[in-house]
Amino acid sequence: MFTRATDILDGLANGFGIPILQHLALRGYGPALLWLAGELSCHPSPADRDRPCDSGSPIALRYRAHRLGELNAAQNLAMTYFARNDLARYRHWLRIAALGGDEDAMRELKRFALRQPYRFARRLRRLRPVDRSGF
Repeated sequence: MFTRATDILDGLANGFGIPILQHLALRGYGPALLWLAGELSCHPSPADRDRPCDSGSPIALRYRAHRLGELNAAQNLAMTYFARNDLARYRHWLRIAALGGDEDAMRELKRFALRQPYRFARRLRRLRPVDRSGF
């Protein structure tokens, strides 16, 4: 059913993919939870505030997928918080993804810096310290 839903959403088959994903998500299927969260993030409604307390929000779906053991869910949560400019939660979920064995998350966690190297940062006195890694 999951491949049928993804084929429908990719335009390769006819039908309605979101109800199939919702059905699979209610049954606790991790990839369906992540795909549904991605679909809901791409087409947000103005009333959707994407709060974790809302069980149908993309953040709640990704968190539930993480609790069910889906490997990519922690990294997806990290990127969601990065897009929302919540760097504390971004770093938290990036650390969880790194502990789960995600090599990209480990590299990103090593390169993570709060202070920016840009010119405007000099005016705000938020210069980044000298980076020895070369990035």
